[in-house]
Amino acid sequence: MILLGIVMSLFWFYPFFLIIINSFKTKAEIFQNTLTLPAGMNVENYRTAFEKLDFIKSAANSLLITVGSLVLIVFVSSMAAYALSRNTSKISSFIYFVIAIGLLIPFQGIMIPLISLFGKVSMLNQPGLMIMYLGLATSMSTFLYYGALRGIPKSLDEAAVVDGANTFQIYWKVILPLLKPTTITIIVLNLLWFWNDYLLPSLSVNKEGMYTIPLKMFYFFGEFNKQWHLALAALVMVIVPIIILFVVLQKHVVKGISDGAVK
Repeated sequence: MILLGIVMSLFWFYPFFLIIINSFKTKAEIFQNTLTLPAGMNVENYRTAFEKLDFIKSAANSLLITVGSLVLIVFVSSMAAYALSRNTSKISSFIYFVIAIGLLIPFQGIMIPLISLFGKVSMLNQPGLMIMYLGLATSMSTFLYYGALRGIPKSLDEAAVVDGANTFQIYWKVILPLLKPTTITIIVLNLLWFWNDYLLPSLSVNKEGMYTIPLKMFYFFGEFNKQWHLALAALVMVIVPIIILFVVLQKHVVKGISDGAVK
């Protein structure tokens, strides 16, 4: 099993290894052979890519959309799941079923009417993008929170009521802290999606100053000129922080998924 794990790890790491070594090559070296090591450490690729991406502004746009969407998703989904898990009526079960059905609806099936609707009410760019992410991610997030909440006894709610807490105080001070592993899981999974997403921002962002990093990276690929050396350097700058974050929080992600899906 250990040997199999090592082999699978090598297969997983190999594409990233190619990205890293080719990010230090010149454009000519990449076209000559993508599998060899670079002749030298050409850090000029990173400097040029940083400037052409307008990296600080693009990263700020991506960070604003990502963090804003994550805050909305965590609070809306956790509150919805808490209300549904503590209410055992048929209406509550039906609402949860409708939310769970959202997991089966592909984005491509609602893409055109969704963008058309948001365009008609002038809700494109950053505010509209965060609301769309909220709607698209709510089903999975509520599903995970709901599963985790089923493992939290209602006696905690009753004890908090005896101490004089209202419903929101129970949710905020008692329930939400217990959902930390699930919250971290939801944040990491959606962070990977929002930070790297190209399709939805390309459809909804139409102002130059609001472009995210994935949209800016498209500039490296013109109709007649592909600047692979710059694109790969930019890719390393974008994905390395996310990979480090995922590795650090991996234990919490696994626990959060198991809590939300099994209990």
